[in-house]
Amino acid sequence: MEIHELKMSIDLNMAGQEMNKLIHKLYPICRSITGNGFRQTLRIVREYIPLTMHEIPTGTRVFDWTVPKEWNINDAYVKDSKGERKINFRESNLHVMGYSVPVQSRMSLSELKKHLHTLPDHPDWIPYRTSYYKEDWGFCLSHNKFRNLKEDTYEVFIDSTLEDGYLTYGEYFVKGQTTQEILLSCHACHPSLCNDNVAGIALTSLLGKYLSALSLRYSYRILFIPGTIGSITWLSLNEAIVSNIKHGLVVTCVGDPGMATYKRSRIGNAEIDIAAEHVLKHSGNSYKVVGFSPYGYDERQYCSPGFNLPVGCLQRTPHGEYPEYHTSADNFDFVKPEYLADSFSKYLSVLNILENNKSYLNTNPKCEPQLGKRGLYTTTGGKSHTVADQMALLWTLNLSDGRHTLLDIAKKSEICFDKIHEASRSLLKTGLLEEQGL
Repeated sequence: MEIHELKMSIDLNMAGQEMNKLIHKLYPICRSITGNGFRQTLRIVREYIPLTMHEIPTGTRVFDWTVPKEWNINDAYVKDSKGERKINFRESNLHVMGYSVPVQSRMSLSELKKHLHTLPDHPDWIPYRTSYYKEDWGFCLSHNKFRNLKEDTYEVFIDSTLEDGYLTYGEYFVKGQTTQEILLSCHACHPSLCNDNVAGIALTSLLGKYLSALSLRYSYRILFIPGTIGSITWLSLNEAIVSNIKHGLVVTCVGDPGMATYKRSRIGNAEIDIAAEHVLKHSGNSYKVVGFSPYGYDERQYCSPGFNLPVGCLQRTPHGEYPEYHTSADNFDFVKPEYLADSFSKYLSVLNILENNKSYLNTNPKCEPQLGKRGLYTTTGGKSHTVADQMALLWTLNLSDGRHTLLDIAKKSEICFDKIHEASRSLLKTGLLEEQGL
């Protein structure tokens, strides 16, 4: 089976439910850029695809960066003088600032407040905060809870470790007909944040599961990495094969109710950029396309000037543009199966274009060939003839000169790629087209 056949046969509702089920498994885990939570996450992903887990030692130089110490946490709390937990890590892993160093101390409320983080504009939500590269500690809590803290002596306890260890990432390689690769990169380091990026982990896992059973033109490299330091580490360790990457997508924020958004690669008009924009334009839904900027997710590493890979980011609402971003409100109420299914469908559509975007040569280029005697005025690909089918045939014949790809034809004709691809298959069967080399 090929991607276009999968795209036609898949039950998107069931796919959405399957991703939602995986999200419920992954959501409770306290993840960070290193540590056992990240490993536990990859072990769950392994139930879907046979990931290889790589362990990179603390202190390894990766370009201008160094692999940090490994962080793990068992428990944390703030107790009042009566022994009541006023802030409790066991209730939400967002309560502890990521990478907090071990603490066991007693202190006044005024001293404690120096280490507390809240969101006054959203007083019921817990913020997500980290301190990866500066040793510190802190707690996050709702502003309402913060305002209810009384003058007291508080017991502060963080049972964590920050010591030499490893940065872990997961990699899955699906071999296609060519050594040229499509990269799917997913950051998997955030704790209980559904849209950013447990939803991305779930969607990427399901894509990997389906891709492994398909006949593919490209090879696929799927990465589950910690944000920023993970892509930097992978690029540093894999410079020799980076040139194989011909297209790429960073997978994030795919489960919220907002409209689809595509962030272009640094190149701006790479094939992946044109393909993603084409899918969104013909999706029938509202969408937004934005230019590249060197701020965001791991696309900024893949698109750094020393690599300049054709890697974009296909998401729904971009980071920081929804109030739930990096808060406890990014939960099961915010991410829904139907939004996941819609994102999954769009990813499949983009990959389908990349897989089938070939150049053809019209074997009867002098004037329009007689299509009626070849049965192409009555059926196209087994479907009843329509004006749209006819126009797809005519545009495909006219621009199949070895210099235009099917995506070029779809863009120029303003006909969706699936129609142009279907027309090319019909014309191939009648001998009116021949495929050009990759």
